[in-house]
Amino acid sequence: MSSRDFILERVRRKQPAAVALPDVPTFDRTLSASPFDVYCAALERMGGRVTEAPPPQGLDALVRGLFPEARVFASGTPEFTGTRALLPTTAPRELHDVDVGVVRACFGIAETGSVFLSEAELRVNTIAFLSQHLVVLLDPASIVPNLHHAYRSALFGQARYAVLMTGPSATADIEGVLIRGAQGIRSFTVVPLAAPAA
Repeated sequence: MSSRDFILERVRRKQPAAVALPDVPTFDRTLSASPFDVYCAALERMGGRVTEAPPPQGLDALVRGLFPEARVFASGTPEFTGTRALLPTTAPRELHDVDVGVVRACFGIAETGSVFLSEAELRVNTIAFLSQHLVVLLDPASIVPNLHHAYRSALFGQARYAVLMTGPSATADIEGVLIRGAQGIRSFTVVPLAAPAA
């Protein structure tokens, strides 16, 4: 037995008994409006925007109409046809020139205006940060009240990478002037759109 194995075996033998984790409350409170309305207000406070729901088959026109100058659209969802495919073999650096990235979020958080995105939704993680503009499709029925509910989602345990995104990047550290898009996406747009049937 090597020294390493000897030490690890002793450590395993001396482990304390398992103790159940404390039950953390979800700090529920009555929302002042519908979860989606509260979500929209929180997102707008953070510099994001919410569009009207697109008409059937109108998502392509809506997204392209929001960014008429854009040339490179990268899509991580089959609901929107981009000009660049996000494939498992796509190198992160290949997204350096993306004007608009389009992804679908699993759920949103009313309290903060955030969305949950993992490697499954992003396909290439850098799409959420290298795009000039990020468009997120969000089912209005998939809003949880607060972060305590969000962290209870099994999606956190299943994901290798996960991020809660809230609005475009911003900084206000120089003379208190707010600059959006300083280190990442310049705009963050949520499109309310029911998730396709599984």
